[in-house]
Amino acid sequence: MQLPEVTLRLPEWVSPLLRERFGDGPAILEAIEARARLAIDLSRRNIDEGTGGPFGAAVFERDSGRLIAVGVNLVLAGPCSTAHAEIVALSLAQRLLETHNLSAPPLPAHELVTSCEPCAMCLGAVPWSGVRRLICCARDEDARSVGFDEGDKPPDWVRSLEHRTIAVVRDVLREPASEVLQAYVRSGGEVY
Repeated sequence: MQLPEVTLRLPEWVSPLLRERFGDGPAILEAIEARARLAIDLSRRNIDEGTGGPFGAAVFERDSGRLIAVGVNLVLAGPCSTAHAEIVALSLAQRLLETHNLSAPPLPAHELVTSCEPCAMCLGAVPWSGVRRLICCARDEDARSVGFDEGDKPPDWVRSLEHRTIAVVRDVLREPASEVLQAYVRSGGEVY
């Protein structure tokens, strides 16, 4: 029996978008809002290009703002139910930095920026990834209100992450992030 290989690739438009924004130099976004805007722009572009669902994410060095990796939702393109934007961004960051732990010494602290609060699966991946901060744009209820199944998350998930020394920042540019979710549904995008 030959086993298939699983390879997830970012859509072709991602590299040109990043080059357009950052040129050939280091990609640095100092403000949290600018980092959130990138995640939202990735989510919007993913639906505009027809390459996936309305979710985007990015991994940054927390203090310097240096972009490490981005991810977009590849569930339908995969097809792979676990190919959420957060998982893609974390996986690429870990591959690029050659570590399964983004807080392993001597690395600087890293953060995950998401266009929407993580679903149950992605929430589970956050502590194992080693990120020290999670920045969320739209809320769980924004995704649920348009029909997405976010899974069963504990009501005190923020406190649980903070107990593990992972800071959580919510509602950064919530309105434009929520609008991307609504636009996806209005455009006839498949809700899963």
